[in-house]
Amino acid sequence: MGYHHFRGSALTRSEKIQAKIVRLILGSSPLAEKGESSREWELKHSSGVIAFARLFAQKRGVDTELAEIAAALHDIHVVLEGTYDSHAELGAQEARKMLSGSGDFSDSEISSICEAIASHSKKWEYSNTPLAEIIKDADCLDCFMYGEKVYDYKPEAELAHYYNRIVRIRKELSLPPIPYFNARLDELEEYL
Repeated sequence: MGYHHFRGSALTRSEKIQAKIVRLILGSSPLAEKGESSREWELKHSSGVIAFARLFAQKRGVDTELAEIAAALHDIHVVLEGTYDSHAELGAQEARKMLSGSGDFSDSEISSICEAIASHSKKWEYSNTPLAEIIKDADCLDCFMYGEKVYDYKPEAELAHYYNRIVRIRKELSLPPIPYFNARLDELEEYL
C-alpha cells in the first residue's frame, strides 16, 4: 500500500491536525477579507514551518510528532481571526481547546504544544524548552526564506534577536552564511 496522501481513516494525530489546519485556511473568511495575511501565505508558511520543525526535531532529538503539531498550529489565531495582534498567546488558547476537544492528546502534550505556540513570536527569549525553541527557529527560518529583509520593520532591539537566530540556525544546518544577515547582526550587536 502506498502513502495515503492524507486520505482515509489511518491518519496519525499530526496528520489529522495538519489536515484540519489546511481546511481552516482554505475556508478562512478573515484571511480573505482583512488583509493582514492571506490564505496563500498561510498555506505556504504553515507547510514550511511544519517541514522545518520536523527537521529540527529529528536533528535535536525532540518528539517529531509534537513538533509537527505545534508548527501546524503556531498561527491558528491568524487563520481564525485574520490578525497578528497577540496571535501567539491567543493561538495557544485556541490550540488548547482544539487539542483538548479531540481527545487524542494528554494534558502534558497539550501543555508542551501550547507553551511552544504561546512563545513562538518572542524570538528574543531563549528557553531551555526544546519544543518552544524548535517552533521559534522553524518560524524564523521559513520567514527568512522569503527575503533577507522580511523582519526589518521590527524595532532594532527585537530585530537583533531575529538575526542572531537566523545566523545560528544557518550554522547549525551547515548552510553558507548570508552577508546581509551577518552585517545586520553586527550592526545590532549592542542589543544582544
